[in-house]
Amino acid sequence: MSALNVHLPESLHAMARQLAAEEGILVGHLIALALAEKISALKTEDYLQSRSRRACEDQYQAVLDAVRAQGNRPLPDDAL
Repeated sequence: MSALNVHLPESLHAMARQLAAEEGILVGHLIALALAEKISALKTEDYLQSRSRRACEDQYQAVLDAVRAQGNRPLPDDAL
């Protein structure tokens, strides 16, 4: 692992110490977990945006039509 020095507001540091103690982990581990979670969320957003740029409304409509053909109805948020 590599080391990283960061400057945190005292209030944030205090909350991190408290949460780490409650979870029984080191503050550094808590910060690494929080950073990993944030990176994952941002990467997921990027991935979904790139997928949406490749979306094809005709193909989506074909899937909805296949759902209807089986006697099902799309969920309200899925209908076009």
